[in-house]
Amino acid sequence: MTAFVRVSGPPNSNFLVGYPGISATLPRIEGKVEIRPSIGISAGVLVSLVTICLQRKESVHPSADSMTKKHLAAPRKEITDMVGKEMLLFRSAPGRENDSVLAMDLPFVIFIPFGKGNEDGARRVPPASIQLPSRTAETMYELVVTVQQGHSDQKKYAFPVPVLRYDTLSTFGMYNRPESAERVSDHLVTLSISLPRWSYGPLDPVSVYIKLSPNLDWLSKARKVTIQKITIGIDEEIIYNPEGDEPTRKNKQIAKQSQVVGMKMPDAGYYTNLGLVFPSKDVRDSEGIIPRGKKEFPTYGVTGFTSTGTLYKLEYYLTVKASMSNAKDIVVRQPIVVCPFDHAACKQELEAIAQSAKDAAAIDPTNPMLPAPWIVRSTEPGGMRYLGVAMVAGNRKPLIE
Repeated sequence: MTAFVRVSGPPNSNFLVGYPGISATLPRIEGKVEIRPSIGISAGVLVSLVTICLQRKESVHPSADSMTKKHLAAPRKEITDMVGKEMLLFRSAPGRENDSVLAMDLPFVIFIPFGKGNEDGARRVPPASIQLPSRTAETMYELVVTVQQGHSDQKKYAFPVPVLRYDTLSTFGMYNRPESAERVSDHLVTLSISLPRWSYGPLDPVSVYIKLSPNLDWLSKARKVTIQKITIGIDEEIIYNPEGDEPTRKNKQIAKQSQVVGMKMPDAGYYTNLGLVFPSKDVRDSEGIIPRGKKEFPTYGVTGFTSTGTLYKLEYYLTVKASMSNAKDIVVRQPIVVCPFDHAACKQELEAIAQSAKDAAAIDPTNPMLPAPWIVRSTEPGGMRYLGVAMVAGNRKPLIE
């Protein structure tokens, strides 16, 4: 008899408990594995071993967005890694090949690693679930239940689980400290920029303070420089195979804003403030309805966000370009962090994160105190009673208490 296997999460909530990327919340996946006979209810299922683990699947195809290169390029590259540890849920008693069960509910909890990026891969925070346009890169997670019903009969059942990251929220203090950078052109002009904050989400305003200052030692030459225009933009850079010998970079500009200046360089310098709105992805269809998303991937308001996997790395840069005559153009490229949530959503999450951290303070990761497993064996007297069935004159009838 083959087994019917299902994984269910806590009542009225998702599998994922806590906030991955924030260690104080002890991010984890909770639920229970339910095993029943696939056909009927009276014939027991032979079960020897039950385990569960969380697997991460990554795949990249850099040429998937081009119809001409798609068929000529190398095939899609895929890897599968285990996140955390595999958990043993059930093993038949020593000396017995298997147990015949009518029903089996096995609680489990899998803690998601929350180590820093410089630690080994097994302890590193896993990247969020994401699927880029044309599937050029994607990351997905699955709960894999292994059920062994004998020496050779082993089956695996996969259940998709979306995983998000919350360590890039724009409301965190470390992203609200000003960041600055500067570049020099021909020893005549210095371009300086300052960002009030450097984490942005969909439709968040991006503001940049810009200063063009002449070199006072070469003031006569600097006065001949004409500032033609200043352009700011946001670049998305995907690095394929970042840890390999030959990483491939693909750069795409996703937003741009220009300001025409057309003036000579003043002795005191030129100051301005430019801004744009971070682009968003419309999650609604033509009728204004949000369609049901895929089980593997959450619905995001952006096409991509800052993320680092094994096969790819997704980075974002704010680019400021000053176009001038009588001097070379100056370009400053400042890295920024892109969050899948806008600033208002990040504010709403802070209170929930604080409450989750309070709840996690009472949990011991080495002994999470799981509920006892519920197992009904075929040999138990009145075993079918637990399934709401009674034997009446040799026939199975619904049990009426």
